[in-house]
Amino acid sequence: MLALIACSDEPDRESTASLTEKPPRVRVLTVQPQVVTVYDELPGRVSAFRTAEIRAQVNGIIQKRLFQEGAFVAADTPLFQIDPAPFAAEADAAEAVLARTEAEFDNARVKFERAKVLAAQKITSDEALNNAAAAMAQARAGVAEAKANLARRRLELSNATIRSPISGTIGQSFMTEGGLASSASTTPLAVIQQIDQVYVDVRQSLVSREGLTETASGDGMGDPEELPVKIKTITGKPFGHDGRLLFSDISVDTATGSLGLRIIVPNPEGELLPGMFIRALVPREVYVAALLVPQEAVIRDLAGKPQLVSVTADKTALRRTVELGPLIGGNYVVQSGLSIGDTVVVLGQERIRDGQILETTSVSPEKEG
Repeated sequence: MLALIACSDEPDRESTASLTEKPPRVRVLTVQPQVVTVYDELPGRVSAFRTAEIRAQVNGIIQKRLFQEGAFVAADTPLFQIDPAPFAAEADAAEAVLARTEAEFDNARVKFERAKVLAAQKITSDEALNNAAAAMAQARAGVAEAKANLARRRLELSNATIRSPISGTIGQSFMTEGGLASSASTTPLAVIQQIDQVYVDVRQSLVSREGLTETASGDGMGDPEELPVKIKTITGKPFGHDGRLLFSDISVDTATGSLGLRIIVPNPEGELLPGMFIRALVPREVYVAALLVPQEAVIRDLAGKPQLVSVTADKTALRRTVELGPLIGGNYVVQSGLSIGDTVVVLGQERIRDGQILETTSVSPEKEG
């Protein structure tokens, strides 16, 4: 009898224990749509926005170097002074020639006016009038030629002072005082580079470019060329200014299947230098309404398929199989199997059974760019 009573009490103890068992406490996240951009991290080389090679336009001996190497120079700043004396003398000679031709023209004009009066009075022949007109025209042409020669000589005199064509940082001087500057030389006197904004040249897979175009246009994002390009410096830290894609090459590299891209990047502090290797984060895909879940929220079944544990309206657990997209900053993009507003378990899902009542604590979602 005692044994039967003891056996009859066991189910009651089990049911009492199940009623007093506390629901497992888990951390959950309510999924909301986000705009997410997936990037390709590509190596790139920096080049100057504008580069000017300083060359002499006239031949002569350099008297002075008028700049400090490595300094910033504004446009039209004098850089080198070539000995101007020979050019000044030629300009003076051209002025004298112009004065002579102008005097000859005045004389020819007076003779023409006199011949015209005499021809009207039938005192001289028409031939004499024609000769006077021809002499005046020839004198006028001589004046024009002398003016052109004087303008050329004055231009040569002004070119004796070599000026900067652009604003930028000037590098090493390849010519010192006393050197012979030649307009036919293949070596520049110096090089100026404008780096307040720079170009970054990278190569991206053609598949990625097509994927970006399809996702951006399909989601109503507009022109994918307008998406910002993030930059990492040579040390791997994020650069303070985003770049903008200028253009893509019109031909694809047959060996790699990649496309050349040129990016323009603001560089007001001058941190990016021409020739430097950096990394550019070029957009590859755009999701306008992406559903993100933390990487640790994903579990897998025996077949290896990804699953999430969601929390129903009555606080019970429900496993569901999902399809995952790319992993971005520790969060998966869920492409199917999840809806906006669903609540998923982030921590503690391994010990949960389907239908089990849960005690939940919410966590804040991480924003992805």
